[in-house]
Amino acid sequence: MKAEVPALQGIDVLLFARKLSEASKKDGQLIPYQTSLSFDPQRDSDTNATKSGTVSTSSSVETDLEVEFTNNWSEIADQLWDSLFDGDKMEFWIIYRKRKNKDGKYFAFYMRGVVKEDSNDNDPDDTSNRDTSIAVDGLPQRGWTKLTADAEQQMAYIFRGVGKIDGTPKDDGTDGGGQAWSSDDAGTGVDLDDGTSTTPTN
Repeated sequence: MKAEVPALQGIDVLLFARKLSEASKKDGQLIPYQTSLSFDPQRDSDTNATKSGTVSTSSSVETDLEVEFTNNWSEIADQLWDSLFDGDKMEFWIIYRKRKNKDGKYFAFYMRGVVKEDSNDNDPDDTSNRDTSIAVDGLPQRGWTKLTADAEQQMAYIFRGVGKIDGTPKDDGTDGGGQAWSSDDAGTGVDLDDGTSTTPTN
């Protein structure tokens, strides 16, 4: 009897990114609030009729990479704009969070490229959304990658509520890497009427 082949779910495929120039300084970052990820490697082919039969020809692989996400002011979201406006080279990893090897590393595609388009929709009755397209250099590379503890926590927090929780659920948002409220870091905001900061003060 054949073993059942596991089906991949789109929610389990995530994009990480990093400026290539910061490879020795920072870890790859999960792009927050992803809603869609399109990975489209393709090779154009053609056939030529000859007196001895048809001959097939093909071009090199070209890859389209596109991510849609809810707009946010994370560092990595801003760096995608840097790539578009300044031509900063980026690194990208497509991580399959449910596919691991015997060493506990995640299956991934690795690519380098620059952002070629970043469309921003801002409807008044909806969240602000970005659709970012990347021009990928060369051939995407398949392999296995280890994730940092922080990256593991980010993924676990994103998927809180999808899978079972080991132990007794806390039901306070801190399962899977969430952080409890602290008055020492109350966050910041902007008043929509006059643009002034609404950072709480003690």
